[in-house]
Amino acid sequence: MDPLLIGGSALTAFALASLVLAASPGPGVMYIVARTLSQGRSAGLVSVAGVAAGNLANALAASIGLAALFAVSSLAFDIVRYSGAAYLVFLGVRALRRPSATITAERFAAPDLPRIFRDAVVVALLNPKTTLFFAAFLPQFMNPRGSTVAQGIALGALFVLIALVTDGIYVLAAGALGQRIARTTRNARWGRWASAGSFIGLGVYAAVSGSRPQR
Repeated sequence: MDPLLIGGSALTAFALASLVLAASPGPGVMYIVARTLSQGRSAGLVSVAGVAAGNLANALAASIGLAALFAVSSLAFDIVRYSGAAYLVFLGVRALRRPSATITAERFAAPDLPRIFRDAVVVALLNPKTTLFFAAFLPQFMNPRGSTVAQGIALGALFVLIALVTDGIYVLAAGALGQRIARTTRNARWGRWASAGSFIGLGVYAAVSGSRPQR
């Protein structure tokens, strides 16, 4: 039996949702751009790599936790999926009510790339909301007949890879355009609406698809 069993339509929906969420100017993007503006392109790219490593570890932790939970009860899959859908809708509503994020040129110490990478990993790892997000996000696209760990790792890695690309583009743009990119994304309402729409849409997707295996 294929341990993944992720259908093409579910994988496409996951990739599109991940792209929108990763590209939307949120706190992570703002932090990466601010560090790039303050310390240069190299510091920004190292920060992106560190955040990606931390997020991948969070996705792995969420996958292992979900697998342990689903092993206890098959009903747990449906409970987690619908609970996660409700949480995603909550995130969408909260995003609509949250003021648009802004970029400020924060002051950082002189660039120390190994330390920057380590700090970025720690920041990502110590953010419990990230693991909670993966625990709510990933089950919406899993097939209950497949391996939870294998699917979680595959989907988590895909999300991190997409975010790695979009964050890298922000760094390159910030390095080339300087404050122009900050002005462009400052009070970027489109990012808030895109994130909110994606979260709410994912909740609706989960309600419609239910727990039926994805083909």
